[in-house]
Amino acid sequence: MLKQLAVAGSHLAKMNKKIKERKLKILAFSDIHGDQAAIDRMVKRAEQENVDLVIIAGDFSPRHAIDTAPPNLIGPFLKLGKKVLVLHGNNETETTVDFLTDLYGVQNLHKYSLELNGIGIFGAGSADVGPFPINDREIFEKLEKSHNYIQQSKKKIMVTHAHPSGSLIEKFTNIFKGSESVRKAIDKFQPNILICGHVHEAAGVEEIIGKTKVVNVAKVGKVIEI
Repeated sequence: MLKQLAVAGSHLAKMNKKIKERKLKILAFSDIHGDQAAIDRMVKRAEQENVDLVIIAGDFSPRHAIDTAPPNLIGPFLKLGKKVLVLHGNNETETTVDFLTDLYGVQNLHKYSLELNGIGIFGAGSADVGPFPINDREIFEKLEKSHNYIQQSKKKIMVTHAHPSGSLIEKFTNIFKGSESVRKAIDKFQPNILICGHVHEAAGVEEIIGKTKVVNVAKVGKVIEI
């Protein structure tokens, strides 16, 4: 009997270890601007790829109705059992994201953080241009505040709407300069991954800055494993 219990305990320990070691699979997108067909594609992709987490990195509101959430932006992901994190772009306000978090029970990443599977996720929304801009210095302040809670995490993901200055992404646009605060946060906090958007033309672009893999998800969306 004792031998059977020992074997069962060993098997359970191995199962728990396997769960802890399993990679976190994320679908991230931004700049959807109320495009329902694009949202539907993201929902289908989340199901097909069996992701654990969905991150919406801002500018989800329609161009004709800024600072509003399009129908079925969050609900379909929750029906699939996916955890959803969201922050605002420069076409939304923090208040709108707070409304969504209260309505659906999802998490606002702007100045907040969480840890999943030992991976710390922190972020800051908006950019220094657009209908609802934020001072670039404030972006760093929010990132620093949210990072404080997950600084001991083994791996880190930083999520912003704005892209970093001095990046390849910056070369895709003559309109939106990169954020010096996002670049400063990369240098200081050295996240494993930065998820960002803002520059539509750079959708899908990936690059390495220091120790950080920078991914512009934009409207095409990206599945990321860590």
